[in-house]
Amino acid sequence: MIKKILILFLVPFQLYGYTILLDPGHGGEDDGAKGELANIKFSEKDLALTLAKKISKRISKKHRVYLTRSYDKSVTLEKRAEIAEKLSVDLFVSIHVNASTRKSANGFETYYLDHHKDAAVKKIESVENRNLKGQELVVHQILTDLIVDRTTKSSRRLGQAIHSRFSKGIKSKFRVKDRGLKPGLFYVLALTKRPAVLLEIGFISNSRELKKLTSEKFQDEYARNVADGIMAYLKVLKKEKPPLF
Repeated sequence: MIKKILILFLVPFQLYGYTILLDPGHGGEDDGAKGELANIKFSEKDLALTLAKKISKRISKKHRVYLTRSYDKSVTLEKRAEIAEKLSVDLFVSIHVNASTRKSANGFETYYLDHHKDAAVKKIESVENRNLKGQELVVHQILTDLIVDRTTKSSRRLGQAIHSRFSKGIKSKFRVKDRGLKPGLFYVLALTKRPAVLLEIGFISNSRELKKLTSEKFQDEYARNVADGIMAYLKVLKKEKPPLF
C-alpha cells in the first residue's frame, strides 16, 4: 500500500519536472502592432495569444505550462514578472508580432537578453519597452544590467534551441526570411530573472506575410518549432541539472 502511494506522488513530479511561462505580448487596451488583410483588421495581441495557446497545448503533456494571460486583458511588465516569480518558472517565452513603416519589411527573429549596439534592434526595444519613463525606467535599466550576466548564457542557449528549428520548419516551408537570433535589452525578459527569450513571429504590417501569419498551417508549424526547441533545451538542462525526483 505504501509503495502505491509513493508512486502516485512521484509520477506527477517525473512528468512535470519543469515549469514554463508563455507570455502573449500586449493585451487589453494595448493592441500592439496592427495590420489589415482583405478589409479584416488584425492585432498583435490576438495573434500572440493564439500562438501561445498552440505552443502550450504541445508541451503541457510533459511540463507545467502557464500563460501570463489566457484572454484579452491588460498585464503590465511588472505583473508578468511577478507571475514568473510566484510560479517559480524555469523559463519564460514572450511572443510578439513585428511591424514597420516599411511595408516590405518581413521575417522572423528571436531575441535573448544581452547588451548590443545594433540600431535596428533598438527600434524593436523602444516598442516593446514603451510606457516606461522617469524613475521606473531608470530602475529597470539598473535591474537589466544586474540580470544580464546571470541569464545571458542560458537565455542564448534557449534562443538557439528554438530558433534553429525555424530554418527547416518556417524558412523553408513558408519562404519567410530568417532575421536571426539577436541580443536585446527587453525589460520583460530582465524582470523575470530567468532564462528567457522574446519571439517576433513576423511582420503584421506586411500584407503578404500577414496572410501567412494568420493561416492555421503557419501557426501550427511555428508552434511545433517553438515547442520542439523548448523540449530540446529542457532535455539538455535535465542532464546538467536533474530534478529532485
